Amino acid sequence: MTDNWFNQAKFGMFIHWSLFSEPARRDWIRHFETLTNEDFEIYFKYFDPDRFDPKAWAELAWNAGMRYIVFITKHHEGFCMWDSKYTDYKITNTPYGKDILKETVDAFREKGFKIGLYYSLFDWHHPDYIIDHLHPLRNLPPSEIEEINSKRDMKKYTEYLHNQVKELLTNYGEISELWFDNSLDPNPDYPHLKGKGAKEWDSANLVKMIRKLQPNIMINDRLSLEGSWDFKAAEQYMPNECMMDNGKKIPWEACQTCFNNSWAYFRDCGSMKSFKYVLQILIEAVSKGGNFLLNVGPTGRGQIDPKTTEILNKFGHWFEYNREAIYGCTEAPEEFKTDPREVLLTYNPKTNRLYAHILNFPSHGYFILQDPNDRIEYARFLHDHSEIKFNDRETFGDTNWTGMQIFSFLHISDPGVEIPVVEILLK
Repeated sequence: MTDNWFNQAKFGMFIHWSLFSEPARRDWIRHFETLTNEDFEIYFKYFDPDRFDPKAWAELAWNAGMRYIVFITKHHEGFCMWDSKYTDYKITNTPYGKDILKETVDAFREKGFKIGLYYSLFDWHHPDYIIDHLHPLRNLPPSEIEEINSKRDMKKYTEYLHNQVKELLTNYGEISELWFDNSLDPNPDYPHLKGKGAKEWDSANLVKMIRKLQPNIMINDRLSLEGSWDFKAAEQYMPNECMMDNGKKIPWEACQTCFNNSWAYFRDCGSMKSFKYVLQILIEAVSKGGNFLLNVGPTGRGQIDPKTTEILNKFGHWFEYNREAIYGCTEAPEEFKTDPREVLLTYNPKTNRLYAHILNFPSHGYFILQDPNDRIEYARFLHDHSEIKFNDRETFGDTNWTGMQIFSFLHISDPGVEIPVVEILLK
């Protein structure tokens, strides 16, 4: 199924927030540093995001042009950001003491966002979760791992997983997107450990339950079960074209971080993606028929760090003038082509308008667009509606550009907008 809200919204906020925000050394800290449950207990004991203000988050995200969120309910470490009745390892047992998921969902829904939830299939804290090649205990002697696993019952964990998903889809209103993470394949470097897939998660029955509880929900493609998903995720990469399945174009979503190499707040991160870089990811995703989910990693005190906030504020300024080129847009009709190194095209089928996003303002002063059916009637900058001339004989003489249109910027040195957009009105 394809829910129309997904096609219209285009831009969302991924929120990676959990106990890993306290050490602030990436979300996979337990894996990288092979931390035991006991090692990680200190962060549970002192987690108290006293500056958390979900309404401020919602305002920041809305002004940045985002129209849906995906919030981490439980990451691989197993800690639950809601008041689950199936575990004591949850936010209401920390010094903070309140249901953060409820506070977040209520604030964002009130602002007008569609709500998505992330749930990790991994659980490095649960006593019945079988140790595998990504588990923090993977480097114990094989005989010790075998002994530990012999006392664990994966079926009990699977029942726990199903109960928690049911709880999330029952107690928090309409959920528009469900983002599972992540099935495993066996790893030859760990021959004594087995991966987990659809059988271990009981994905078939899990999906049946989800569809019954929330029939309009969109599910991602990480349950290792063919036909269970509504969209595919492109994590930290950009596909060459619209994602396909069995020769048909499908809904898809790119997701990327602001911090390099970390989804969580990373205090000592040496570099972050620039605003222009992530803006180009958004434009490119839409130009290929997809969505873009930009991740933020709040701090242990519950704030979005200043550098990420600056990026979001710049999105807000760009969307103030260029939102028409994103919302409800998709790939351009195949007849229109240009150099994707210089210009990316998006298209709104309802308004029949084409949008040319100028990635690098051309020093030569023009760009060329294939228009074999002579459909272009008028062009203008979107940010100020100033006319852009095309096939200007005064500039280019009587050059024969059959099937082409040439857009001239020869007298503009700097439009004053990061990645300016030309709105092209079609006949």
